[in-house]
Amino acid sequence: MLAPLSSPRVPLPAIIAEAEPAVQMRFLEFFTATIRNAHTRRSYGRGCGDFLQWCADRGVAGLAQIQPIHVAAWVEELGCDVSIPSVKQRLAGVRHLFDWLVRTQVVAQNPAVSVRGPAHSVRRGKTPVLDPAEARALIDAIDVSTPAGLRDRALIGLMVYSFARVGAALTMTVDDVFVQNRRLWVRLREKGGKRHEMPCHHNLEEYLHSYIDGCGLTEDRKGPLFRTVARGTGRLSRNPLPQGNAYQMVRRRGLAAGIETVIGNHSFRATGITAYLKNGGTLERAAAMANHASTRTTQLYDRRSDDVTLDEVERVMI
Repeated sequence: MLAPLSSPRVPLPAIIAEAEPAVQMRFLEFFTATIRNAHTRRSYGRGCGDFLQWCADRGVAGLAQIQPIHVAAWVEELGCDVSIPSVKQRLAGVRHLFDWLVRTQVVAQNPAVSVRGPAHSVRRGKTPVLDPAEARALIDAIDVSTPAGLRDRALIGLMVYSFARVGAALTMTVDDVFVQNRRLWVRLREKGGKRHEMPCHHNLEEYLHSYIDGCGLTEDRKGPLFRTVARGTGRLSRNPLPQGNAYQMVRRRGLAAGIETVIGNHSFRATGITAYLKNGGTLERAAAMANHASTRTTQLYDRRSDDVTLDEVERVMI
């Protein structure tokens, strides 16, 4: 007989905590065995936990009692509080969870499979984008006389010039910066485990050389490339920089440079792609450089139309 799996550190939803240990095991297996991406695991965990708690609050005593009407009512309520993409993501998590529970014979049917999410069509991304002058001002404003400054300039430069996702950048090791054909290259591990290699822009090459050499990372080839700063020393530790810390750094650097746009980590990817397209790059090449499976995804980062819109608005001369 399996011991109960609830823990003070990872509390199970009430419906799961009160179920048989075998059901608890299947629930945990869904998140640990079927989902490899940490961000997906966290998002699905939040959505499934919210839904099961919502059901428990309304008197649903077990997984077998959950019906499509419960899922539909939850989706309807959820739409009043969060964005449509968030609703669709959480519904996807619930749907995948019950798919797993059906396959492992915990429940007989998936109550979410017939529930439709809200309609959503996106032709333009929401990510804030900097114009080239702003991006240049932000990079130039970084004090590179410290290890933290060298690190921050290298990280921001990597996201701008190689279109790297912050998640891929922060999982890089020093070994992922290498020389090939007398040029510096970077190796990125993107979503789905896809390995992607890119030659460095000459500015990025300078930033990475200055960072790696200036912080003494050359000999630690297997260590993380981007690291935290050890408290009280001003020197880099051997701990990888968390994504939340990178976001705080980006916001801090933006404010210090006098940039009012509310930027995040993803802004630099969108900024780099837009600048590339403005300077004559093709959408197909941009998709390959960004490691997008489809140019439709790349189009979400293309903000060239913003300039046209701004010019047209100024024609309203009153």
